[in-house]
Amino acid sequence: MEKRYFIHTYGCQMNLHESEKLAGLLENAGYTLASEPESAEVILFVTCCIRENAEQKVYGHIGALKRYKTENPNVVIAVGGCMTQQKGAAEKLKEKFPFVDVIFGTHNLCDFMRLLEEKSGRKKTLIEVTEEDSESENTPMTRSSFPNAWVNVIYGCNNFCTYCIVPYVRGRERSRAIPDVVAEVKKLVESGYKEVTLLGQNVNSYGNDLKGEGGDFADLLDAIGREVRGKYRLRFMSNHPKDLTERLVAAMARNENACHSVHLPLQSGSNEILRRMNRRYTREAYMEKVGMIRKYMPDCAISTDVMVGFPGETDADFEDTMDLMERADFASAFMFVYSRRQGTPADTMPDQIPEEVSRKRIMEMVAAQNARTAAHSAKYTGRTIEILCEDYDDKKQMYLGRDEYGRMGYFSSDKDERGNFVTVKVTETNGISLYCEKV
Repeated sequence: MEKRYFIHTYGCQMNLHESEKLAGLLENAGYTLASEPESAEVILFVTCCIRENAEQKVYGHIGALKRYKTENPNVVIAVGGCMTQQKGAAEKLKEKFPFVDVIFGTHNLCDFMRLLEEKSGRKKTLIEVTEEDSESENTPMTRSSFPNAWVNVIYGCNNFCTYCIVPYVRGRERSRAIPDVVAEVKKLVESGYKEVTLLGQNVNSYGNDLKGEGGDFADLLDAIGREVRGKYRLRFMSNHPKDLTERLVAAMARNENACHSVHLPLQSGSNEILRRMNRRYTREAYMEKVGMIRKYMPDCAISTDVMVGFPGETDADFEDTMDLMERADFASAFMFVYSRRQGTPADTMPDQIPEEVSRKRIMEMVAAQNARTAAHSAKYTGRTIEILCEDYDDKKQMYLGRDEYGRMGYFSSDKDERGNFVTVKVTETNGISLYCEKV
């Protein structure tokens, strides 16, 4: 009898990559991917808890399966990821949705098939959330993002920003060995993948836990540059400004496959708010890092994350952030309103910002950055660029892909270009998008 699975994934690229590993485990055991959850025997949720609305979305989708589970009692519903790793979250989930069969944490991913087997014949929810990691170099995976591929280089986070739940659900930093990362990247490129993104909650603290014995992130970039040959793009995310060194930027600049694109989360341009966030850098230090990047790579596109409405943020603090964003001239930015997370220091801080104030600030920020992003896009008009084609947009009836700097471009073609590098000329721009003709 055919066994099928379906995975709902929420949140960051790390979660997407972990879903690929769970898919690999299931397919290794004979399961095939279902086209929809209601045709699967195993339904998996890989969850996110970075903001409250992410959790509410998960709850809504799990609740919608209650009737399906009642009508199909042999179907297994499993929930894992960051949300379930929070203290008390698994018990709360079990109480709210008693029809969920398996609940597991971020450290139990590689135990999933064992948990699935142990659940067989049991009526009660099986919960396993541990602090010890089960990650293995031999974990099978089914990649789903061709021609792009994700490669974990470091797990966990040691930073403890006061607004962030990640260190509590992902644990301390644990770096993979350079030979293991290089071997994985090499295999991907040889298999035809055209873009590889190195992943970590903080990739540029790679190697800190190895105490100098295994090399740092600059050494890793150099090793990939030496040992992985061919035409491909190399990206990495996310960076912490405090750990972005000149040695690392120089290694990036001399690696011919590394994209001249850096995602450098700012969060705030106010020194007081940065202190309250425990970011461990100042606005002045951040701008020094921006200058250092542009010294080695004048064409580098710098993107960022920015938060408004952090507890205690005054109008002057907000204006400091707006000022720094203008000075840094970000190519693009992810902008969002602070969301309280139970269990983090910021959740109990005084001077929480009223929703209407945060809403006004985020609208002002988005408008200013959108204009800046559109101006960056407008500079592309008439230029000839290379796009890595990723997909086909049925609505636009055009192929789409990104250039080295992360700009999305659309173009028409008589043949399927997915997975190919395509040379195009930009004829029109619209906000963050480019419209092109094949050359």
